[in-house]
Amino acid sequence: MTGNESKAKRIQSPCVGLCSTTVGDRVCRGCQRTEDEIRDWFTLDAEARAARMQALDALRVRVASRFLHVDDPACLEAQLIRHRIRFRREQPALSRAIELLRVGRTRMQDLSRYGLRRHASVACLAPDALYAALQAALMQEAPRRLTTAPIEPSV
Repeated sequence: MTGNESKAKRIQSPCVGLCSTTVGDRVCRGCQRTEDEIRDWFTLDAEARAARMQALDALRVRVASRFLHVDDPACLEAQLIRHRIRFRREQPALSRAIELLRVGRTRMQDLSRYGLRRHASVACLAPDALYAALQAALMQEAPRRLTTAPIEPSV
């Protein structure tokens, strides 16, 4: 098992250390969970947490696919490792791309060096503006995820 796979197995939460629920947001700008999901996360059993992670990944893929295409998943993964950005082995490439942009958006210039390509509709956006547009779309879509995935803490 590689060092990165070992780290990935230890990730118990989708938290990325950018919690905005503490400043009044009902949905976190960092991980797209609700304040209730964040509070109850560790009361969920592993199966329920995995289901939530899949739902969050599906949300990120659905939104990111409007803005980006992953041309080279191996290149993207290599860049995540190089820049020590955590990800999960089973995490879809577009969900990983959001993390890369979140961390590197002010230092990145040529997205193709990261295995990514902007869609034509956002081709003129710099990485920081692209991330801002992605983030706005995620925040708009995130509450809709809740109507199909109510949280039920395990007892």
